[in-house]
Amino acid sequence: MAARVVVLVSGSGTTLQALLDSAADPAYGAEIVAVGADRDGIEGLVRAEKAGVPTFVRRLADQPSREEWDAALAEVVAGYAPDLVVSAGFMKLLGRTFLDRFTNRVVNSHPALLPSFPGMHGPRDALEHGVKVTGCTLFFVDAGVDTGPIVDQRVVPVLGTDDVASLHERIKVAEREMLVDSIGRLAREGWTVTGRKVSIP
Repeated sequence: MAARVVVLVSGSGTTLQALLDSAADPAYGAEIVAVGADRDGIEGLVRAEKAGVPTFVRRLADQPSREEWDAALAEVVAGYAPDLVVSAGFMKLLGRTFLDRFTNRVVNSHPALLPSFPGMHGPRDALEHGVKVTGCTLFFVDAGVDTGPIVDQRVVPVLGTDDVASLHERIKVAEREMLVDSIGRLAREGWTVTGRKVSIP
């Protein structure tokens, strides 16, 4: 039976599209059961609707507080009984209520080789530091900023001609491939998290 996956998006949904395309093959092992967003009218929701996947929106502005938004988001996601929740370009921080409900089931990717260069500007920080390689990291989200247990990483060389935009574009390609490969593996094979160590059988 396919693993149930809810994907959270905030923008164009290019990573979501890669997941939808992969999940169309039953051998992939994952079914996208819903796509959620924090705002209306985005391309990611259109992509989901074209694929026949249910969508929902929970806007922060519609809730009295961030905590109540977090609880409302957790409630609607829980209604789809996901095995995994994928943050695919979702631009809101998930709070403790959400993360406690889906412990070691929420994955996010970051455009650097964690624990190096966490935060909003991974490619810029890597370039400014003068590293020769950077990359991307897939991790289970915890209450910290880009601090959760690492699922997978991919290396991207830093070229002498790179600026932030060119480096980030190459990282995004690796990031999409990593996410699609890893979600499929997690869905098909399962996983355990012991301390900081993620094991996929």
